[in-house]
Amino acid sequence: MNTLSHPAVVFIAAMALAANPARAAETPAAADLPPLSMVTSAINMYPGVAGARAGIGYEEANRNRLTTGPHETTMRFGTQTRQDSIINRTMQEWDVLVERPLRVNGKSELDLQLGAQGVAQARLAVGDARHEAGRSLLRMWFGWLRAAAQVMHLQEQKTLLAKQAGLVARRVELGDAPRQEQSLANAAVSQAEVAVLQANLRQEVAASELTNTFPQIVLPANPPLLEPQPLTQAVDAWQDKISEHNHELAMAHGEVKRRETLAQRARADRIPDPTVGVRYASERAGADRIVGLVLSIPFSGNLRQAGSEAANAQSDIALQREAAVRRRLTAEAAATFTAASRSYDTWQQARAAATSVEHNAQLAARAYQLGESSLTDLLAAQRLAIEARLSSTVVQLDASEARYRLLLDAHQLWDLDED
Repeated sequence: MNTLSHPAVVFIAAMALAANPARAAETPAAADLPPLSMVTSAINMYPGVAGARAGIGYEEANRNRLTTGPHETTMRFGTQTRQDSIINRTMQEWDVLVERPLRVNGKSELDLQLGAQGVAQARLAVGDARHEAGRSLLRMWFGWLRAAAQVMHLQEQKTLLAKQAGLVARRVELGDAPRQEQSLANAAVSQAEVAVLQANLRQEVAASELTNTFPQIVLPANPPLLEPQPLTQAVDAWQDKISEHNHELAMAHGEVKRRETLAQRARADRIPDPTVGVRYASERAGADRIVGLVLSIPFSGNLRQAGSEAANAQSDIALQREAAVRRRLTAEAAATFTAASRSYDTWQQARAAATSVEHNAQLAARAYQLGESSLTDLLAAQRLAIEARLSSTVVQLDASEARYRLLLDAHQLWDLDED
């Protein structure tokens, strides 16, 4: 039996498409994925995404801090007593100084740029967190699909063996088969039951991991299974799309720009900020009133020079990290493309092989009914058939997952951008 032509599978796929015709028309192959509303809710509520979104508030506050600047207005108050021996008089004197450092040499503009760059990086971090959450969801979903497919095939094998055991028991009653064959058939059924129990356990574990990580995902009663679609574009086209929309690469590039701005800020800081103040003093018991300006200029030394050199080195490091991220993404895209392309070709071969092996199993069943072969031969043929069908289904899911991974990385599957 060809798994893809199974009536239940066809019905499930048809119902999934009919439930959301607009979405089906947009991406017909996505019917074997969770509904878009569930995916959006699951990604938005993922703790990593919520944490990254909180980072935007932090960077906005940091932007306000940079806009205001590091300097604050300072007031100094002093008092003293003057003893005049000539006139034999004690006089109270006091003075007030209000001063504030001023950012010079374009530091205010550079701080504004740093604040805006920090907010932009935080928004990209949200997109990157959404992307990683989407990858995890996709991986866990197909892990559950593989486990569910294994349960389906092993359950079919159990049903077939149980039916076969009934026919053997009937032949033993009629004296057409030895009792040893009945024991062999019953043992095969028992083994199939154990295999089904183990497969159910693996499916439950996969379902638990998925639903506990993404509680918004509701698993369907019957897992959908559709034919994978072939890739229609070359690997370099996918690499370009993934690089164009990748948040991690955009963050690495943004970090290069931020480090360059920090290096400019460190160079500008080699000219210290002067402090300007206004002084008002009352001397000789108010007889003298003094108003003046105060200017304080620090001397630049080796400390500021070293800070500038360190900022330049950090800029070079960020540039190399961007190159490393770009190279890694290019390699990952090529690997995923190869997996999707080769898995699709392998699936077509596996499907043809499963059809051939299943035909041989049907011939073996017919031969056993006619007394032309043993039960051992029949059970071996049936075991090979179920293994071939299961292998075909696993490769089929591998091809679909790899293709969806490409679409996800290229932002053509789910909307992963932060509004």
